[in-house]
Amino acid sequence: MKQTVKVFWKIFFIGLAGFALLILLINFGLFGKLPSLSELENPSILQATEVYAADGTLMGKYFREKGNRSNVEYRDISKHVINALVATEDERFYEHSGIDGKGVARAIAFLGTKGGGSTITQQLALNMFEERATNPFARVIQKLKEWIIAIKLERNFTKQEILALYLNVVPFSDNVYGIRNASITFFSKEPDRLNVEEAAVLVGMVNGPTIFNPRRNPKPALMRRNHVITKMGENSYLTEAEANRIKLLPITLNYKRLDENTGLAPYLREVVRGDIKKWCKEHTNPATGDPYDIYKDGLRIYTTINPRMQLYAEEAVAKHMPNLQKALNEQNSLKKGTIWKEHNNVLVTAMKQSDRWENGKDDGMSDEELKASFNQKVPMKIFAWNSKREKDTVMTPMDSIKYHRQMLQTSFMVMDPLTGEVKAWVGGIDFKNYKYDHVNIETKRQVGSSIKPFLYCEAIEEAGFTPETPVQNVAQNFPGYGMVPAKGECKGNTVTMASALTYSLNCATAYIMKQIGPKRFVEFLHNININSKMEAYPSICLGAVDLSMYEMLYGYTMFANRGFSTQPIYITRIEDRNGNVLESFQTKMNQVISESAAYTTTKMLGGPVEVGTAAGLRARLGATEMAGKTGTTNDNADAWFIGFTPQLLGGTWIGCDDRFIRLENALGYGGRAALPIWEYFFQKVYADKTLGIDKESRFAQPEQMRNEAMYDYMNIIDQSPPPGAEGIDQGNGGADQYLSEPDTNNVPVESKLNQEEENVLKEANKKDEKKNLDKFPMAEPPKKEKKGFFKKLFGGRKKEEN
Repeated sequence: MKQTVKVFWKIFFIGLAGFALLILLINFGLFGKLPSLSELENPSILQATEVYAADGTLMGKYFREKGNRSNVEYRDISKHVINALVATEDERFYEHSGIDGKGVARAIAFLGTKGGGSTITQQLALNMFEERATNPFARVIQKLKEWIIAIKLERNFTKQEILALYLNVVPFSDNVYGIRNASITFFSKEPDRLNVEEAAVLVGMVNGPTIFNPRRNPKPALMRRNHVITKMGENSYLTEAEANRIKLLPITLNYKRLDENTGLAPYLREVVRGDIKKWCKEHTNPATGDPYDIYKDGLRIYTTINPRMQLYAEEAVAKHMPNLQKALNEQNSLKKGTIWKEHNNVLVTAMKQSDRWENGKDDGMSDEELKASFNQKVPMKIFAWNSKREKDTVMTPMDSIKYHRQMLQTSFMVMDPLTGEVKAWVGGIDFKNYKYDHVNIETKRQVGSSIKPFLYCEAIEEAGFTPETPVQNVAQNFPGYGMVPAKGECKGNTVTMASALTYSLNCATAYIMKQIGPKRFVEFLHNININSKMEAYPSICLGAVDLSMYEMLYGYTMFANRGFSTQPIYITRIEDRNGNVLESFQTKMNQVISESAAYTTTKMLGGPVEVGTAAGLRARLGATEMAGKTGTTNDNADAWFIGFTPQLLGGTWIGCDDRFIRLENALGYGGRAALPIWEYFFQKVYADKTLGIDKESRFAQPEQMRNEAMYDYMNIIDQSPPPGAEGIDQGNGGADQYLSEPDTNNVPVESKLNQEEENVLKEANKKDEKKNLDKFPMAEPPKKEKKGFFKKLFGGRKKEEN
């Protein structure tokens, strides 16, 4: 053998031995730790936490940029995706064991000009590294690591499992990771439903997510899709005729990027995010030994939200609020901007809290320069009641602040009063522009007359009142606080308690409060799980107290649930990424009043929706039984309606975040501003038979009451209140109005003048009220009660004779 040949073979074998040694050293971790076998079997890929509705519909996710991944099984991926991937990225995938010798040789021979040598398995291995190495030597070492990991993957996983793993981690266009996210984002469908052309579009992105983005670069994306289809034909996954036909089709996207602003119930998802982050701090992930991480551990959160009800709730808000906002904008104080003259401090505070102000400060601008810039017109996007919920315009930043602050806000929550399950949660008019959640337990507004049912119930439960108990419709003097109500007309007559609740009579309510006592009433509210801090002011009985929608519905559950207070629940269970249940959540309830008191109060609350402040609601919806109560606070700053049937309880609130901005006239009453959202929602729910909400369902009458005597409630007020008002003495006052006892012998002249001015104002507003009546339909003015109404309402049994 020639000397040169010997040298060649010596170098060859030394090189081979050195290469083998290098592979061994890499495998043993000399050049950095490799994933262990257990890590290969359970890849610790960043995975988003997903939030699901009650029926399994994906509502949204919590993730950081590269953590937006959702794992799916092989069986849940369309065969067209699998075929397109193998045909395009690794034709011999089913033949090799992780490394394709032919592919490597081709890549070396042609220096990569005719395709690289990486297999799908190697690409999966590369995804296990934080980033691709850029240094040539480091890249060679990383490539060898890929080979080692690829071989281990092939030894420990089936081909199907490797394909699923790869598709779950690969990046697509628009920083979307994983086949499921890509399928939902670009085509709004689950990956098992993708057709051939859709699968080809997605697989085409893998080679160049930016270049082949069908949304931004449709022509290159179309060419790439057709290349994928050609490769599928060449590998016998499609016939030539099928491939040619599909290549003629355009790319049709149904693009819906799922982020924090989109998806079902975004306001509730933020509440859930806070709850789960707290839960994660208190629970350890056994796989890592660290607390769970909401952004990377792939938790699955299951909620009680009913997707159809949630959509109906959002639709109800979108149907009613634009017209209501238009009416507000037409008020002179807003059209002319005079309302801001007395509230300039609000504008200044908003200006200094804005991003524009902070950015200007970072750029070294002075306060004077910044103030001047806020009065210069610039192009901007603002919220608008259109399909996109925004529009392009040109206005000054200061005008933008005014514009957005005068937007009417709302909250709407629906739940099952028996199980406590929250079915729908709308915390505002648009989550993208207004993140503040008005349903949240921490968000409190003055509740007005919607609090009255609690007082009337306590009077029944603890003071022996009945619906027919006579109560004085007279303002009451509370020593140390003064007269309640502080202003307003009291008829001075005597009415039944049922009539007082039906027409929301403030003076009669004050009389009941006098019998119960403020301190005792506050204790009762706390007992029924309304836990906000409350001072024992007499005016609480008229709603001069700030409470949350969540608390109010919590309190109302006892009426429909036979005296049991049921906590609203919106999370049912938490699972890990593999579907193991980590924790389940059960309904919490406790009995706070008797069943008979709950039923009696419920029947009384049928009055408002029949002839009272929400007159005709039950009849319009065609329900057999329904109960509800409106609420309106001073000067219409807050409008409420809380109503329920035997199966559903819902509450809605309307108002501006700045309480000095409010609807004028009857448009701001609870029966006109808030009730229509509730009514439209129930129209949709009753029409949707798949929801199982029965119009003919009835409130369960307690067994012990079925043989009791029921009375004829005939003693009603002499004159019906004006349409939509909270009784003839509408308004509740504030706690600060009751801090001193007035001299009742000498009424100040100013008070008489104020009353006269109010009467003149009422007359002047009649035209405006009439003008808007058709836009905001409500009940006809409640008529005098016909004989036997309350008899009918409460069952109509005459008192038994001894």
